[in-house]
Amino acid sequence: MDEIGDILKKLDKDKTKGTKSESQPSEHEIVKIDCDSCSDLGWFTEEVAIDHPDFGRYVICDCQQNELKQKDNSQLIRYSNLGHLVKFNFESFNPEFSSVLDTQSLIKSAKDLALEYTISPKGWLVLLGPHGSGKTHLSAAIANQCIQNGQVAIYIDVPDLMDNLRSTFAPDAGYSYSEIFDRVRNTPLLILDDLGSAHTTPWSLEKLQQILNHRFNAELPTVIAISQELSSLDPYIRSRIKAKPLSKIIRLKPSDIGFGLGTIPKDLQDRMTLDSFSTTEVGLNTKEKASLKLALEVSKTYASYPDGWLTFSGSTGVGKTHLAVAIGSQRIKEGDDVFFAFVPDLLDYLRSSYTPNSAISYDEIFERIRNAGVLILDDLGQERGGPWAEEKLYQLLVHRHNLKLPTIITTLDDFDGELGPIRSRAADKAVGYVLTIFAKDFRRRDN
Repeated sequence: MDEIGDILKKLDKDKTKGTKSESQPSEHEIVKIDCDSCSDLGWFTEEVAIDHPDFGRYVICDCQQNELKQKDNSQLIRYSNLGHLVKFNFESFNPEFSSVLDTQSLIKSAKDLALEYTISPKGWLVLLGPHGSGKTHLSAAIANQCIQNGQVAIYIDVPDLMDNLRSTFAPDAGYSYSEIFDRVRNTPLLILDDLGSAHTTPWSLEKLQQILNHRFNAELPTVIAISQELSSLDPYIRSRIKAKPLSKIIRLKPSDIGFGLGTIPKDLQDRMTLDSFSTTEVGLNTKEKASLKLALEVSKTYASYPDGWLTFSGSTGVGKTHLAVAIGSQRIKEGDDVFFAFVPDLLDYLRSSYTPNSAISYDEIFERIRNAGVLILDDLGQERGGPWAEEKLYQLLVHRHNLKLPTIITTLDDFDGELGPIRSRAADKAVGYVLTIFAKDFRRRDN
């Protein structure tokens, strides 16, 4: 970087060198000047009165500042490890590369949040989505934008990072283990792509835990791209990634397993919100209004802090699905892995997974559902499947009950009389809460 003294020396040198040289322009030769402000000197003085405080003060020209910034950016790019990913930016990230409207909405939201993050990187930003959903593009765009803003950033693919760390133990290694490890641990902004995609050995898992734990404790800005569901990650790493308020999780694709199963349709998310849930409609008596108001307050609390099970019981049309969808939508916005399913459809899909031409195996589907961050089972009890269906639901719910995983159930069941193995778990006060809604069917309420 040129200091003002170096600029002056350069000026003096240009003035005195070769006055009689053939390179000196003649009086008829036109000299091209690129910068009108400083005449290509790189500096100028303000035209102010002699008694003005800025009189005689040298000012570095914008053209020189831009040159210095370009040099700084070049150094930051070399340091960043971006390589060919320097071409990825926010302008070229198009949410419409997907034809699915729900996915487009998620991608657009992810782009906006990622761009906002680059203004002043704080905390952790976790990009969650399958391969091909745009995580690498968005991660690189964050790095490139931060570099343009003059910030130091390192981008690295997690499998490559582990390979680089292992390679330092070779006799002819160009860098020491501590050099690479400390640089990654302490860089002002770290971007880790493809976390969880590589085969994990105890050694590599330990190194990754150390890096993330250090950055977590120091609250260093970190961007992490993950292709797997969070439930499949190491529990220690998962706890760091999901820690609020440091970490914000952004999904780039709905968490479906095929045929829309697992997702909350966008039209339902738009219509069924906590704000649109009415507790004061004409035709409701005092008891019904109080019941709906309680259901809404409980839902708001659960939507903010999902813990254990929440079961909505009541007749058709009282708002059970509305509240379940509204809670799920809010948790999706918070970055949670939400799986929504109409129980009869879910069981049909599980049966179909046994067929030879099924795209996803039964084991994959079942594992995905039982470990979902938030599971919403709509209309439990309306399924028709005999012993097989009951056994699968039992296995699913026993697992979530034992781990107290956030689960929302809607059912027509009033929980009176003898409780079977499934109903007894939903009614277990140590794990959750059954909220019975007393109200008329909204389709038959007087207007």
